[in-house]
Formats: sequence, structure tokens, C-alpha cells
Amino acid sequence: MKRYKCIHTAIADYADELKAEGRAPGTVAKYRRDTCAFAAWLAEREVSRQAVNEWKEELLAGNYRPATINGMLAALNGLLRFMGREDCRVKFLKVQRRLFREAGRELTKDDYDALITTAKERGQERLGLVMETICGTGIRVSELRYITVEAARRGRTEISLKGKIRTIILPGKLCRKLLKYAKKQKTASGEIFLTRNGKPLSRRQIWAEMKALCKHAGVEPGKVFPHNLRHLFATAFYRASRDIAKLADVLGHSSIETTRIYLLTSGAEHQRRLDSLGLIS
Repeated sequence: MKRYKCIHTAIADYADELKAEGRAPGTVAKYRRDTCAFAAWLAEREVSRQAVNEWKEELLAGNYRPATINGMLAALNGLLRFMGREDCRVKFLKVQRRLFREAGRELTKDDYDALITTAKERGQERLGLVMETICGTGIRVSELRYITVEAARRGRTEISLKGKIRTIILPGKLCRKLLKYAKKQKTASGEIFLTRNGKPLSRRQIWAEMKALCKHAGVEPGKVFPHNLRHLFATAFYRASRDIAKLADVLGHSSIETTRIYLLTSGAEHQRRLDSLGLIS
């Protein structure tokens, strides 16, 4: 394994390796951002176990949530492995599994309906259909490129990510809406969601359009981002099927533990369940 002296060169090569592994663009960007933050903090010093532990302490002293710190440490550990510096890898914070999701981060079905209705009223057909596609199938925003005219005709699409291929069934009603939109845009084949210049929609553009829609829909912006549509799908799917293993397959998760995170209920719902136990006189 190549040993790096320049951490900035290692970060660039590490990002290339993540791309080659099929990691989602958002994941690559996050890992690069977190490792660059470490490199900027490190300045001219050499990578060492002491330096890595000092950065961990710096993060702990900052205004970061434990889960955020662990995410940054995961990125750094991946870089250290890539650099051949396993001796410097740092331990994660021990965090108790969360029992419920914060209300300010939970996108409800009512919120979703308000966004879709508002998008239609404002003539933002593409944005509304993008949100319905993500929420109706559970795909990642980076997987929208697999929603093609051909897939809509077949009623299914095959998604290749991280060396795995999974088949996603597209709801019949969604297929009809996709084909109608494609015909309107004169898209005879290939990807359906394109810009006016014929380029694929970027995650940033979708995110920005969703945020801008919030003030018109009366929905808190902190709840609205593409990945929360995937969470809403997971919750609805599990309530209908009660099959977490099947849900993990649909979402493309390697571990059911990851899927469990998607099924956290709100704090209010958790409190209602506690109240319904009837254990307080």
C-alpha cells in the first residue's frame, strides 16, 4: 500500500477511490469535506496518533453532535486506512441508539402533501414529480439517473451502486405520470429528469428548489431535503408491510441496523406510546 507524505494528495486519491467504488456523490463530497477539515486543522504538522486524538478532542469541545463527530471520524479513519496509517485510526464515540427522531427534522405525510400540492399550483411540475419519484420508490437522489423512459415503460429499474444491483418496482401511477411528463418534454429515451440544457439534475439544484418551495408550502425548511423523502417512504413501507428485511433490500442497505435508523418515530409519537401504557396512576 502506498504511504503518503502529503495529506492533500492522499485526500484527492482517496476521493478518486471512493468514486471508483461506486460511492454516492454526496458521500464522496462529505468524506472529502471532513478530511480536508482535518488537513486544514493539522496545518504543517505530520499525521500522528497524537494529532488525530487532539482533533477528536477539538471536535468534542466544539458545538457538534456526537453522531456528527462520529461521521467525521469515519471519514478520517477511511483516509488513514487508505494512507496505510492504520496505527493512527481513532475510536468512535459511544452513542446510545436514538429512540425517536427530533420533531424539527421529521417530514410528515401532511408536510409532503403540502409540498406536492404547492409545486403543482406553482407550475413546478418537474420538482413535484422528482419528489414523488423519490418518496414513491425510496431511491436516493443520486439514483434519479436510473429513472428513464425505458424504466417507466417496464415498470421497474435496476440500480447499480457500491458494487450491488437491486431492482426497484415503480408504482403504476408513477409510471404513467413519468411517461406523460417525458412526452411533454419530448424525451423519447434515456433519463427523464433533465435540465433545459439536457443535463442531469444535480443534488444541489433539487435541494435548492425544495428549500425555496418551503416558504410557499408553509413547511419548515429544516425538515425539507431529498433524503427525508426516502425516510418518509421507509416509514410508510414498514407500516404497510412490517417487513424490515424486505425494506432493507428495497432501500439498498447492507445492514438492517441502518434500516432501523429510518424507522425512528417522532418524540410526540413515542410519548403517546408511553402514555398509553397506563403505568402512571
